[in-house]
Parts: sequence; C-alpha cells; structure tokens
Amino acid sequence: MKGVVIALGHLRGRAVAARLIDGRLEDLLVALPEGVLAPGAILRARVGRQIKGMGGVFLDLPGGQSGFLRQAKGLRPGQALLVQVTGMAEPGKAVPVTPRLTVKGRYGIVTPGAPGINVSRQVGEASESARLAALGAAVMEGADPDLGLILRSGAEGMAEDALRADLSPLRALAEAMLADRDGPPELLLDAPDPHEAAWRDWTTPAPDAVAEGDSALADHGVPEAIDALLTARVALPAGASMVIEPTAAFVAVDVNTAEGSPAAGLKASIAAARELPRQLRLRGLGGQVIVDFAPFPRKDRATLDQVLRAAFRRDGAAATLGGWTPLGNFEMQRRRDSIPLAHALGGARS
Repeated sequence: MKGVVIALGHLRGRAVAARLIDGRLEDLLVALPEGVLAPGAILRARVGRQIKGMGGVFLDLPGGQSGFLRQAKGLRPGQALLVQVTGMAEPGKAVPVTPRLTVKGRYGIVTPGAPGINVSRQVGEASESARLAALGAAVMEGADPDLGLILRSGAEGMAEDALRADLSPLRALAEAMLADRDGPPELLLDAPDPHEAAWRDWTTPAPDAVAEGDSALADHGVPEAIDALLTARVALPAGASMVIEPTAAFVAVDVNTAEGSPAAGLKASIAAARELPRQLRLRGLGGQVIVDFAPFPRKDRATLDQVLRAAFRRDGAAATLGGWTPLGNFEMQRRRDSIPLAHALGGARS
C-alpha cells in the first residue's frame, strides 16, 4: 500500500508497532521483556559508590538494578535524586541515566530544569509558531519556574482543546514527580508500550491509515519483514550483499559484491552505507560497529564518508562516526536505544 501505514498488533506474545512507508518497513517497536528499564523511564534513585577515574557515579535503582550517572559533581552517597533512562544497558553493565528529565506527550514535552517555552523548528509558519508559543505559555502559567515546555511538530494545526488536553496532564505529572524526590528507589514513570509510543511519536508524517487487530501486522507483511531482519544477510542492488552479525564486543558488518571490479565495490559500499542506519535501528543493534566495506580505491573514501554521514543524519540516530582504521575498516558507535530484535522476539534465524 502506498503512503504511511501504522500497524499495531502482537507477535510471538509481544506487542508490536510497525510503520511502513510505501509498503517498506521503516520503524519497528517491540515490547521489552518484563523488568527491563526502557529508555524514557523516570526513576527515583539513590547515589551509591563513586569510583575515581570513572567520571561518574553508580546509582541504586528499583529492583536491585544499578545505574550509572556521568554527572557526579555535588552528589553525596545516599542522596535521592530523579533520573531518566537514556539507553539500554550492555550485558553485565549499569543502566545509563541522566538527571535531565523530559516528560513527553503527543504534542509537547515538559522539561524540568530547562525553563522557557519553545516551538519545534519544523513548524513552518511564523503565525502558527506564535500561536503555539502563546498557548504553551498559558498552559504553563503559575507552574514552577524551573519547568519548561517544548511544543512538538505534531501540535501544528491542532485545536486548542486537543492541545490543552495533552499538555496540562504533562505539567501535572512533572510537578507530581518533582514533589516526590525523597524516598527509596522507585519507578515513577515507565516508558510507553509500543502501541502508546507509536500513537505519541509517529505523528510526522501523518499516517494515511492505522491498522489494529490480530491480522493488522500480517495484512501489511510485517512478520515477513521481521523474519528478514532476523537473518544476517541483507540483499543489496546488483547482487551485492551485507552481512550483519552482532558479537559480544561489537557489531560486525561485511559488505560483499557479486563482481570483483573496484567500481562494483564502490557501488556496493555506497548502497550498504545508505541502508546501514535503517538496518541497525530495526534490528535494535548499538554499541561499537565495525564495517568491512567491499574493496574500492582509497581515493574514494571521502565520497563514502559523505554518504555515511548523510545517511545517519537522515536516520536521526545518535551515532558517532569514528572513521577508518589502519586496516581499512570503518568504525562507529551507535547508542543502544533498544535490545536486539532477536532477543526481544526469542531468537534469530540463520
């Protein structure tokens, strides 16, 4: 089906939300296993031990879990504070958290510690931006001066009643959590499940259709697309391919071409660079990524650099592109914002 379609359903016992554009899977959300602290969750934590040279402090989190906060200045052992999960913990490591909280809704984001009223730059018309700013100021009137508000792009053109119905509860929720700073470690606000997150965040571009129910995923080919993501090999144009294999230390990516010429190698590498951000995001892979591109002339590395940077910029992923290693591989780091899809759905296919 042409256009933007959001399909909501369940697969292998887990809630799944999928967004397809012109029939191609572009975004995928899968419910995390019980007890996993997902990015966006807000917690009350207690300061634990500080380790010299680490540049941060360990925190005691709910359920006996451990968190790691990089900003340790001014904190004392046993102190209670509010933090928000920023990414998925690597196996055996602490959950990454930040003290900079954001309480997100469909049309706005309340920002404790970052006062002011701001409107998304994606709102094009100056008059609409001014309308939203004025409405935001009215909603936040009388609030704690430490609270701020961001009007999201999805707020553009929305009626005042709909905006107030979304923004006012966000303010109340933020104020309630700020008033509940003291106490033992506790989960104060869980991250949304996939269906709620899709409703909240997938507003731009506006969907042409939303399909819900037992057959919604199957009707739009989502199970088949997921099966493809659970295999290592990714087909590229002209018979080329890319193999993505997560290891304990890093994600290894190998790009191969059907031909042996340098020109074919460059074409295959460019195709892989354009597809790589999408594949890593949909597969839930992050951390260190090492890419062995197909052979091509060294002088063309600058061209591939530009393609890679543009691809990750369009994808919006929090990634650091490190560059070429002495052995000719490309090294990068991508934030872990989910668990691997294979783990979430119970196993990969060969």
